[in-house]
Amino acid sequence: MKKLIFPALAALMLYSCGAKQAATNNNSLYEVLTEQPDGGGNIRFFEILSKPEEINMLKGDPHIKGKIKDEDVKNSNFLVMNMGEKSTGGYSIGVQSMEETDDKIIITVKETEPKPGDMVTQNITYPYCIVKINSKKPIDVK
Repeated sequence: MKKLIFPALAALMLYSCGAKQAATNNNSLYEVLTEQPDGGGNIRFFEILSKPEEINMLKGDPHIKGKIKDEDVKNSNFLVMNMGEKSTGGYSIGVQSMEETDDKIIITVKETEPKPGDMVTQNITYPYCIVKINSKKPIDVK
């Protein structure tokens, strides 16, 4: 019996230590609230929302309804990324990486487009993405 308890406790300790490390990874810096293939703006642009009245406007987007809490308005910035008008489906925009420095947040945007020969919808689309950044530091978008 004692031979079974020690390995079980050791495995439990190792497992719980691994879970703590995963919780502090870079992904806790941001959360993608929605990434949609259609419904964004006509032109390509990035908009950083940091004021409460700007952030409260996001609450009207049906894809993120209920995902923004009152404390988020005080403690977080939001980034709206629009890819602009595209002639077919198969396009997307999102976060490639995000890095926090002492004085700012650096976001690298990832834009994806269909490869030649891919089957895509034949209609105009407006891909967009909304990201919550768990910081009030200035944001630099690349």
